[in-house]
Amino acid sequence: AMSKVKHLSTKAEFDQCLQNAGQKLVVVDFTASWCGPCKSIAPAYEAMAAHNDNAQVVFTKVDVDENKETAQAAGIKAMPTFHLYKASRLVFSFSGADIEQLRTAVAQHRGDAWSSLTGGNTLAAA
Repeated sequence: AMSKVKHLSTKAEFDQCLQNAGQKLVVVDFTASWCGPCKSIAPAYEAMAAHNDNAQVVFTKVDVDENKETAQAAGIKAMPTFHLYKASRLVFSFSGADIEQLRTAVAQHRGDAWSSLTGGNTLAAA
């Protein structure tokens, strides 16, 4: 299956991706090829990107060695670091290979009327 995670190799690609996303949530995984925890979380990140609940979310990754300019501009100090952007603004970030924290953050920020955090039977506050 094709990966749903978009690889952003330049600052121009990164900026364009945020611009093109409009109001959609953009998730950026700042990663490195030599980073063990990055490798271990990668399959779960791919699975999240492919999940129907996240059809309107843009999942991306930035290799900090390949795309130094973006990593520096984003102030990345540790890998993996996850940034969530909405309308080109950073709305949430954290470091560490914590897939549960990422799932929670994505569910909170993707802008669904229904929150997966409440089991889906309560309308989330707008």
